[in-house]
Amino acid sequence: MNRIMIMVFLASSFLLLALHVHATETIDEKRLDAVAERGSHVMPFDLEKTTHIFSKTDTGGIQQVIAKDQSDTEQLSLIRLHLSQITQEFKLGNYSNPEKIHGTSMPWLAELKAAKPGQVKIEYKELSDGAEITYSTSIEKLKLAIHRWFDAQLSDHARHAAPDHHHDSSHLHQ
Repeated sequence: MNRIMIMVFLASSFLLLALHVHATETIDEKRLDAVAERGSHVMPFDLEKTTHIFSKTDTGGIQQVIAKDQSDTEQLSLIRLHLSQITQEFKLGNYSNPEKIHGTSMPWLAELKAAKPGQVKIEYKELSDGAEITYSTSIEKLKLAIHRWFDAQLSDHARHAAPDHHHDSSHLHQ
């Protein structure tokens, strides 16, 4: 009898674990779909033709959007237009576009919105295959906010994003 109970317990535990993993994957897929849908109304470029790259640095981070086809001038133009515009918005503390895509409770976004002017230096740069925004600060709490915000974006843009562990992107795009 003990042996049967143990077998039933193990089988039940395995089934519950499998159901939990499947439910989590389904929820994650639904979130990814929702983020991509909302993103298509905010970001003018095609997510399927581009890649977001998030690089954490010692002073903050570098966010890049790269066209998968460097000869796709339409995507390059749309990437540059969008990143240039949001750089100006971010400098003013306006993070409404990320909120539209990821929600108002996106991790660490509130800390970035609360930063005083000049506490986070935000710079735009064109790349041969896209564009980038560099975020830098000497304030530890804001560095952490940038890093965690990047983690949240990587999670939400999983199909269209990649982490990059280089601290200097200039070697990537010459």
